[in-house]
Amino acid sequence: MSNPLVQAFFVGRAAAEVLNERFEGAFTDALSELGKLDAELKEHMRSFSSEVMQRAERSAEAADARSGTYSTSAPGQTSSEPIDLQAMIDELRAEIALLRTELQRYRSGSV
Repeated sequence: MSNPLVQAFFVGRAAAEVLNERFEGAFTDALSELGKLDAELKEHMRSFSSEVMQRAERSAEAADARSGTYSTSAPGQTSSEPIDLQAMIDELRAEIALLRTELQRYRSGSV
């Protein structure tokens, strides 16, 4: 390799190969890290939404227990089953009538 032009060619080619391998490795590592980050973010979002839904359900159950109101589904009834709205309306009307009667008794006893 006494010819400087031939030597420059081989040095340039070797440098290009080394740079290509390093770039390829760096690019692969970057994509790998990006994939890990994406998977972690999805897991965190799933975990976050799951925790939010659990807390919301617990709060709704606690509120129902404190106020004595009806939930949207009857005990033993899954949310995919239809709700008998007319029966619920009839029950609410009966409770309202009972409360009116009790309120009238209270007012007549206080006056």
